[in-house]
Amino acid sequence: MCLLPTAEPTVAVDADLLEQWPLPRPDDDDDKEARGRTLIVGGSRQVPGAVLLAGTAALRAGAGKLQVATSASVAAPLAVALPEARVVGVAEDDDGAVAGDAAPAVAEWASRAAAVVLGPGMGGPEAVRPILETVLDRYDQAGAGPILVLDAVAIGCLPSQKLARLLAPLGGRVVVTPNLTEMAIVRGCDPDELPQDLAGLASAVAADLGAVVALKGGVTYTAGPDGRCFADKAGNVGLATSGSGDVLAGVIGGLAARGADALQAAVWGVHVHALAGDRLAERIGPIGYLARELLDEVPPVLRQLEG
Repeated sequence: MCLLPTAEPTVAVDADLLEQWPLPRPDDDDDKEARGRTLIVGGSRQVPGAVLLAGTAALRAGAGKLQVATSASVAAPLAVALPEARVVGVAEDDDGAVAGDAAPAVAEWASRAAAVVLGPGMGGPEAVRPILETVLDRYDQAGAGPILVLDAVAIGCLPSQKLARLLAPLGGRVVVTPNLTEMAIVRGCDPDELPQDLAGLASAVAADLGAVVALKGGVTYTAGPDGRCFADKAGNVGLATSGSGDVLAGVIGGLAARGADALQAAVWGVHVHALAGDRLAERIGPIGYLARELLDEVPPVLRQLEG
């Protein structure tokens, strides 16, 4: 792998940077196991499409195998809508959201995955909390286990100090993808109380959690626990739409399954997601395109960036 140039306080993400930091490429004789398994955990009766978007995005980004753990009541129709995946129904609460009782089964499946995306379309933090804790308990002291992408309600389901303690054994193998509202939950404040220095904020939270933080916004700042921080100005306002974050989380998970480390998967995933939006804005219009339309743009954007 090529070494990155010495980082300034914030490094701009563009095609030249990514050319110096190429993604792992599958060999021609690799099978789907070699390209990695992604597990998506989430969904509910109210939001079954979140895991559909995230799972499809992982496959579009190059993951070899896909497994989805979702509410039992929506597993069958989701399996029909996503025939490429193994879809497993798990325990759900009275509202049809994945329940905390699913934790042991999810942790077992996670132990066999290369990347896990936890959170898209899930209900409240009460259910996510035991699942996250049980998954993290399976990591050994060397941090062996899948790269973990925490999205949506999974981001703030635990107090930040406790989350940092649980993440410590993972050695930075975690990506957290908050928007400003979710970042405020992590920091325990109102969104209007967040500092204006968003690059510094992302870097501080990355250091506190020992995780990669992709702070989503007009400019997305992706910071690693080692102090590197990247600013991505690509994309457009059309990406601020329902389901867009689910697609981003899935792309990051898919790139991690292919073999990218957490920081590379996040930096590349943010840029691929943004360029997919730019392609749609040019073809359809700056607003009004749909999150599901981003999915078909992911392979051609990757082809463009990878050469």
